[in-house]
Amino acid sequence: MTLRLILVLSAVLAGCRIEAVSPQAQGPVSQSPSGDVWIYTSMYRPVVDALEPLLAKQLPEVKVRWYQAGSEKVLARLEAELAAGGSQADVIATSDPFLYARFKEEGRWLKYVSPNSQRIPRSLVDLDGEYAALRVSTMVLVTREGIEGPASFEALEDPKWKGNVALGDPLTSGTAFTWAVFMEEAYGAAWFQKLRDNGARIAGGNAAVLQKLEGKEADVGVLLLENALIARGKGSPIAIHWPTDGAVTIPGFAGILKSTRHARAAQAVIDVLLSEAGQAAIVAGDMHAADPRLAGPRGQEGLEALIAKARPWDEAMQLRGNTDGARVKQVFSGAFSK
Repeated sequence: MTLRLILVLSAVLAGCRIEAVSPQAQGPVSQSPSGDVWIYTSMYRPVVDALEPLLAKQLPEVKVRWYQAGSEKVLARLEAELAAGGSQADVIATSDPFLYARFKEEGRWLKYVSPNSQRIPRSLVDLDGEYAALRVSTMVLVTREGIEGPASFEALEDPKWKGNVALGDPLTSGTAFTWAVFMEEAYGAAWFQKLRDNGARIAGGNAAVLQKLEGKEADVGVLLLENALIARGKGSPIAIHWPTDGAVTIPGFAGILKSTRHARAAQAVIDVLLSEAGQAAIVAGDMHAADPRLAGPRGQEGLEALIAKARPWDEAMQLRGNTDGARVKQVFSGAFSK
């Protein structure tokens, strides 16, 4: 038995946690993987469009098919299919990090450690080898140009911003939900009521928050960095502010469902997505790559600098969002439905 096979069996069959995996521990899953692979993703269409030719070139015998929508819609479709007896999805790549912890508890993931995941920070991979981040999105503060924004997320309760704050809805936006989980942990459930009493308004998704800023219906909003960068690139007069209490980073994990019909092909797809070319497509889509070797989007700092000025993301936070998420949504909804 070769050393490589021994290492793989030790990690997968014995279930040991992967603190740091040798690049030689697992090589390519197949020289010529083939079959259909369905990817359910919340990545924006331009990112998908950039990844499609790369996957076709690298995996000529694999037919990659996509279902692309917001993370909540992806989850709704996935849940409906699973309830009906099974999903056609092979790879799930959404911006709802708590889904991955829940599916791990339910035993739905196929364990796979891509050789291309070695450089990803340990906080952005499952240490049992069930999923890893492809990308990192970030929630920041955004104002129109010329407005001196609040110093922190906490400062949104300041009367100075009364009636002029736009927020995403955690019930419909996965990234807004993750932000709400972090804020509830930092400032308590009563903080949402303070925002409501200060006239903060729920706009829906990130695009709706941006629309309220550009339409001068709000002076400040909580928005994804990628949305702000794209808007600024199109000439939108908005300014990005990094909150002193820490930006909220949101890992966009990818995992393979255990029910996949083409495991080798799905693993090869993960390898390509985590390759340098795949990660470059992520950066071109205005998100931070999970590979820290790559620069940030549109002149932004790289991943390591981003993590240094963000609220800590770790396995404990992911588990908390999984176990307490429903309660956080209920508290938030209760505050803003009055």
